[in-house]
Amino acid sequence: MINSFLLAFAMYSRIPVPRADWSKEKMKYVMCFFPLIGLVIGGLAYVFFQLSRFVCLPELFRAAGLTLLPILVTGGIHMDGFLDTIDALSSHQTREKKLEILKDSHTGAFAIIFGGVYLVACLGIWSGILEEAMEVMALSFVFSRGLSGISVVTFQNARGSGMLATFSDGAEKHITRVVLVLYLILSGGGMIALSPMMGGAAVGAGLLLFFYYRYKSYKEFGGITGDVAGWFLELCELFMGLAVVLAGSLW
Repeated sequence: MINSFLLAFAMYSRIPVPRADWSKEKMKYVMCFFPLIGLVIGGLAYVFFQLSRFVCLPELFRAAGLTLLPILVTGGIHMDGFLDTIDALSSHQTREKKLEILKDSHTGAFAIIFGGVYLVACLGIWSGILEEAMEVMALSFVFSRGLSGISVVTFQNARGSGMLATFSDGAEKHITRVVLVLYLILSGGGMIALSPMMGGAAVGAGLLLFFYYRYKSYKEFGGITGDVAGWFLELCELFMGLAVVLAGSLW
């Protein structure tokens, strides 16, 4: 268990942890600890939000910090997947060619364009966010990773190889699914308890993106890869944030 915890943080964050054993036998429960990285990000975001209010930082500066914080904590691993997947989807090539593009280390024009669009959209979402909304947003990082983790141990792998396949094939899938569903119940229930309108909107947006992710990944790639999972995670966080902001402004 401890080794799986260390592997989760070593792979999906830049938080320093002791060296872990990367053997397949030690990877059974990695996805069980994946949402905890979201808990760390949400906690740091909430602390930064409160500190920025305490020292009266400009709203734009605060929004920029909240936009960059998840990328800094994760080292951009999910953003990298988002950009690679955007390139593949924008190519309108065959499924095989799209899978090749996902592995290509070069960055295409569409990845750069949509990467900029994504960051500007995040900046807009975080600007002027209120405390009640901030509490909901902090839990959204856990919820999105719970959904992403479920996809890793449930959805078909497009290649049958790669890092995602390593974590998926070595996972104790039944226990992992149960644990991840508990994360969803606790984080989703927490968001709704904090604010029925904003929390409910965030949960609804996350679930809708999850079903779209399943449909799109199977249609375009024949399943998921690590890059496609990163694409989903970034979109999920973006649209959950958008749902919170819209719900807060309408009600």
